[in-house]
Amino acid sequence: MEAGGPLRSWPIDTFLLDTNVLVYLYDISTPDKQSQAIATLRRLEEHSAGAVSTQVLSEFFNAATLRLRPPLSVETALSELERHVQVWTVLQVTTEVILAAARAVRDHKLTFWDAQLWAAAKIHGLETIFSEDFDSGSTLGGVRFINPFEPGFHLPKFLP
Repeated sequence: MEAGGPLRSWPIDTFLLDTNVLVYLYDISTPDKQSQAIATLRRLEEHSAGAVSTQVLSEFFNAATLRLRPPLSVETALSELERHVQVWTVLQVTTEVILAAARAVRDHKLTFWDAQLWAAAKIHGLETIFSEDFDSGSTLGGVRFINPFEPGFHLPKFLP
C-alpha cells in the first residue's frame, strides 16, 4: 500500500469475514456449515479477532432476507445485523477500497465483489480473509484466503 501504509488500528491477527461465513450461521439447510460457522465465529468473538466490511454487512442483510430458505424476517435480520456491528470490527468501503478493487478486477481477473473484499483487507492491513469463495491457502498482495469450511480447518492454529 502506498502513502503511509495500511490503516491498522487492531491486532494483526484480526480476520476479515466474508458474507458467506455470516450467512451460514442462519442456514439450516447446511447443518455442517452452520455448525462450523457457529464454532468459528464464537471463537473469533472470544478473541476479538473478527472484522467485517460495510460491503459484507450489506450483503448479509440482503442474503439473509432474500436468499436463505427459509429467509430471516426483516426484523430478525435487522437485529442480527445490529449484533454483528457490535461484535466485529467494521471496515469502511472507501473510495480507495473501490479503486483498488477495480484495479484487482483488471489485474487479477477477480469479480468486483470479491475484489472489493480483498481490497478492504489489503487497505485496512488485514492479512487473512475467511471465505469459501477463493482458492484456500492462496495469497494475493499479501492477503491470504482461508476456507473455514474445508476439511481439516482448525481455527486455533490461526490464533495466538
